[in-house]
Amino acid sequence: MQRRTLLKLAAALSAIGIARAPATARSSRSSSNQNKELITMNDVIIIGGSFAGLAAALQLGRARRKVTVLDTGLQRNRFAGRSHGMLGHDHKPPSAILTEARRQLAHYPTIRLVNAGADSVSGAIDDFSVLTGDGESLKARRLILSYGIVDQMPDVPGFAEAWGTAIVPCPYCDGFEVADQHWGLVWSGPQSMNQVRLFHDWTDNLTVFADVHDIAPDFRADLAGRKVPVIDGRITGVARHGSHGATIKIDTGPDVAVDILFAHPRNKPSASLHETLGLTTVATPTGIAIKTDDRRETSTPGIYAAGDLANPGIPSVTTATWQGAMAGIFAQQSMLV
Repeated sequence: MQRRTLLKLAAALSAIGIARAPATARSSRSSSNQNKELITMNDVIIIGGSFAGLAAALQLGRARRKVTVLDTGLQRNRFAGRSHGMLGHDHKPPSAILTEARRQLAHYPTIRLVNAGADSVSGAIDDFSVLTGDGESLKARRLILSYGIVDQMPDVPGFAEAWGTAIVPCPYCDGFEVADQHWGLVWSGPQSMNQVRLFHDWTDNLTVFADVHDIAPDFRADLAGRKVPVIDGRITGVARHGSHGATIKIDTGPDVAVDILFAHPRNKPSASLHETLGLTTVATPTGIAIKTDDRRETSTPGIYAAGDLANPGIPSVTTATWQGAMAGIFAQQSMLV
């Protein structure tokens, strides 16, 4: 009798084990799927890892949000030898500042830096999908676009080679080092008159190169009153000399030497993701910028933008950094429950 009872008990336990095995397997698969989802779903994907993008990542990482930063390593100011005007980093090479920033971000376990661009973006708030240049598929609740702009070099021999050293766009970035010296300005439109007025804080020795632009008579009269000579004709070449100096070749007259040349060529976003996403843009004197509100959010909910890509004013490392920090903070706050 006792033996029969033991056999029945064993059979019952075996049946229970068989019945529960599939349920255990299902539970294990479900747990695995949940873990995989936690790994692949980011709070924020940042496309562009220069000053704006890394500043955004820092704020999000400190808030313990899961962030992936995609970057191609082609920041706009990579042609500059030194970065000026950034508190605590004045006169440091921009590449060195970024290298140190990435080293510091490695301290935060929720930040992942990926050396790749973004090939495509789709989806909507809380469910964005990004395909990287390496073929990796990522998902995120929010996006921050900070992939910057590309300056379009004119077809003038020597111009591209001198860009960032002898030819620069920003007096706040490079003016102090060449103060009271002979500056040149390539006229690019009515906004150039503002540059003439601005430059007066650094030098009284300025030459304007019309470069076949039609300078209005009232502007010419203003320039004459300021004793700023205008060189008409087309710029046909630029020869760099020394650390900042340049000789400007003109098709209608003799060469003109300056200690630094300021120019504002046309530019364009370094990627077209904003077009794919249908984001609203605004015109700038040299191109376009993504339109954002006071919280750095674009016309599409859940997508934020920062840096030169979204700055219709005067671009700088300092401006890009604070815009990136704000984009990170506001993206994080938008996910609070």
